[in-house]
Amino acid sequence: MHTRLFATLLILAVIAITGSACGSGSDHAAMGSDEMTTTHSADQMGTGQEADVKFVQEMIPHHQQAVEMANLALDPVRQASPAVMDLATRIKTAQTAEIVDMNSWLVEWGADPIDGQMDHGNMDHDAMGMMSSDDMTALADAKGAAFDRLWLEGMIMHHEAALTMASHIATRGDDARVQQLSDAIEQSQAAEIAEMRALLNQ
Repeated sequence: MHTRLFATLLILAVIAITGSACGSGSDHAAMGSDEMTTTHSADQMGTGQEADVKFVQEMIPHHQQAVEMANLALDPVRQASPAVMDLATRIKTAQTAEIVDMNSWLVEWGADPIDGQMDHGNMDHDAMGMMSSDDMTALADAKGAAFDRLWLEGMIMHHEAALTMASHIATRGDDARVQQLSDAIEQSQAAEIAEMRALLNQ
């Protein structure tokens, strides 16, 4: 457990350093969430199954928005680049399956599943790296290279918050499936952040 926590913290440190060093020109303030990962508190999660439920209840809408963003990229109207469309396809496939799994766990734990459309106005965007309604509208209105840039910046912000959320469950939850999911999120989304930063720097 301590080894895993150290690895998690190392991943987050590398991302932070990479972000400041790359200077990719991305301006998270323009997307409306300048403090996206700093206000999500592990203390709010509790421990044991309480922490597992809280993590899943937060991660499902987080994933839902990522899928929504992926769908925008896959709509030919947006004229996204092949690289962005490829990444969007992978994100949609992985996170759609994870949403199904997480909702089944909520039912198993006696909690209500989270379905349907999200209410962006009620989401704590800064804490969870979420895009606001205005952010999503700006993204939907963009095309071509402008769309790619906004999408990559927004998804990097989204993924960075997911890594923080995954790190918070590392020593708090009980369910092995939640731990496996948080491990998978850390590994896959850290790699996707590096991929997206590289695309921004091209």
